[in-house]
Amino acid sequence: MKLAICTLLLGILAAPAAASPASVPDHIVAMERAALDRWGNGDPSGFLEIFAPDVVYFDSAQKKRVDGLAAMTALYESIRGKVHFERYELIDPKVQVIGDAAVLTFNFVSWDEKGEPNRWNTTEVYRRDPAGWRIIQSNWSMTEVMKP
Repeated sequence: MKLAICTLLLGILAAPAAASPASVPDHIVAMERAALDRWGNGDPSGFLEIFAPDVVYFDSAQKKRVDGLAAMTALYESIRGKVHFERYELIDPKVQVIGDAAVLTFNFVSWDEKGEPNRWNTTEVYRRDPAGWRIIQSNWSMTEVMKP
């Protein structure tokens, strides 16, 4: 019995530490910022790399929901190199963690080369799986009409 308890304790102590719940929000926000950094330079791959295979996506420019990574890849490849912004702000990000899911919400403002702002409300739902945290649902709602 003592040997079994010692073995169990040694196994727990030797196991790699899982991310503490307090670090999950920081990790999720860092993933989002890294993807946005690339997005602002015309590279959608940052998001494509963190989308789950079963991702679903809504935004103001889409007439209907986009289902799955293949469809997201086709959509994002069609705009690769066309989206640029000089800077952005991720305003008041909030991450709510529920087991192996996390909901990230924030207001997003980006400024184009003319200094014009574009404002969005954003919700990203992340799921933790063996590959790590991946976006399973993404929703970007424009709060101001973009100028042509």
